[in-house]
Amino acid sequence: MTYLTYLHAPGRQDAQLEAVHVAAAMRGRGIGEALMQHAIEISRARGCRRVQLTTDKRRDAAHRFYRRLGFESSHEGMKLPL
Repeated sequence: MTYLTYLHAPGRQDAQLEAVHVAAAMRGRGIGEALMQHAIEISRARGCRRVQLTTDKRRDAAHRFYRRLGFESSHEGMKLPL
């Protein structure tokens, strides 16, 4: 988790989550939800205005999981390999 400060929201930050994974053999035990809820609580305590994350477009199960936690799709990402 990293914290991003934007010029259009001076003094406020967003929490950015990346590379969130739970081993396949450990899924379905509440580990992912506990990790995400903890990250959300930390972000809220820090005064962040939102939590955002990146997720691979092909991971339908992950998208369902994030939506169940209240996340909404908002932006299309792009990459430029160097």
